Amino acid sequence: MSVEIEAKMRLTDRAATLERLHELKAERHAEILETNTYFDTEKNRLKSADEGLRIRVEQHADGSQRATITHKGPRAHGRVKSRSEHEVSVDDPRAAGDLLSSLGYVPVLSFEKRRMRYLLDGCCVELDSLPYIGEYIEIEGPTEDQVLAMRERLGLDKAPLVRASYIAMLDDYIREHRLQTSMIRLDPARRGGGGEAGGNGGNGGSGGGNGTAAATSA
Repeated sequence: MSVEIEAKMRLTDRAATLERLHELKAERHAEILETNTYFDTEKNRLKSADEGLRIRVEQHADGSQRATITHKGPRAHGRVKSRSEHEVSVDDPRAAGDLLSSLGYVPVLSFEKRRMRYLLDGCCVELDSLPYIGEYIEIEGPTEDQVLAMRERLGLDKAPLVRASYIAMLDDYIREHRLQTSMIRLDPARRGGGGEAGGNGGNGGSGGGNGTAAATSA
């Protein structure tokens, strides 16, 4: 088991953040198109317990693919988001989905996300583009102090912290706008633009980088 410690903020000036990462000599580690499919019981037991169960398929810009099953525990109290995390790699995401279904879990929402990942002084800095809810930056590190210090180095210490998960924000958006969908896909024009990752994921998925998206009815 590992502990995920991260700070999330809305990304209001992508160009300035990229320039700052360049100034700090951050390593541009990966360009990814993710497909995230979240599972729960019919009675939403995991959501009620503030837990998450996800299959993620990553399509990297170099053509490689990685798939994982991840369980996240309840969020702990603190300035940044901290929660336990169990993650295992899988060879076949569809078979993994079938396995979860056989255990009583059902897919509740899938979405795509475009991500650029940088590594800097022990922290992972990720710039994310999602459908409907826009762009965000996540800083993950080994301790809360290191995460907050990196936030300050990037000039984001005045930016409000976002506690909600992407799945929660997208679920709220869907409910508020009364969308009948369980899959949200990136607009095709945004899925691989700007040299970032393209391609499609495996089991479910969708999202959109500038707030645009294509929703597929369940």
